[in-house]
Amino acid sequence: MLRWGLAALFLLPLGWRIFKPSSDLWPNKRRFLLLGLLGVGSYNVLLYLALQTSTAINVTLIGASMPIWMLFIGAVFYHTKPNNLQMIGAVISILGVLTVLTRGELTTIFSMQAVVGDFFIMFATILWAFYSWMISHPGKSNERQWPWAEFLMAQVMIGFLWTAVFDGLEIASGHAFIHLELWSWALIIFVAIGPSLIAYRFWGIGVTRAGPTIASFFANLIPLFTALLSAAILGDPPQLFHGFAFVLIVSGILISSTKLKKL
Repeated sequence: MLRWGLAALFLLPLGWRIFKPSSDLWPNKRRFLLLGLLGVGSYNVLLYLALQTSTAINVTLIGASMPIWMLFIGAVFYHTKPNNLQMIGAVISILGVLTVLTRGELTTIFSMQAVVGDFFIMFATILWAFYSWMISHPGKSNERQWPWAEFLMAQVMIGFLWTAVFDGLEIASGHAFIHLELWSWALIIFVAIGPSLIAYRFWGIGVTRAGPTIASFFANLIPLFTALLSAAILGDPPQLFHGFAFVLIVSGILISSTKLKKL
């Protein structure tokens, strides 16, 4: 809740006009209530819940199934049939993620055990796929014509309200815990600016221009970047399997984004 409250506060000077009575938000309020729930509220809540019982490896691994869900939801709900190259690219990209998570020992995947957190992150990934398809198909709202800050502000503010509801339930159940200090605030501010405002803005641009399917393949670079940054911070140099994983993930992206030539 603090994360999205700060993000809304930082964006307010640029996006406050979206709350004017004459803005296009109000005729499309049902759509943005759903966008705020799927993209900001539920995804992040489910991710944090997943990490309470599941491991970071399991959460990342299941999240890597996003291209598959993106292809499935596009085909079923948006009548966008995936081509063979996209299916092949999805498999290759996921193999790259597996290489990172298992440190090149793919056989260790069979020793993983499922817990309730695994289902939380799977549900979160499915909801994120729905969110991505929604913003790529604006429909009657025509939000592509809106100023970017106002479009993002509508999602962030409504998402903040959803997280406030969830946080209220957590407090009422007696499970809320917060310990704020200088380092905690620094991390929250970073997350509010980087992963919240900047990343969501870039994701929206990428989904709009490249489509949800291609965008989802790039999301599989997250585990690789995480491993490389961890290696840099902890002083552990990158291993050979990192390079192999990079080749697989990028190959999956290139293959999936190749247009099939008509005979």
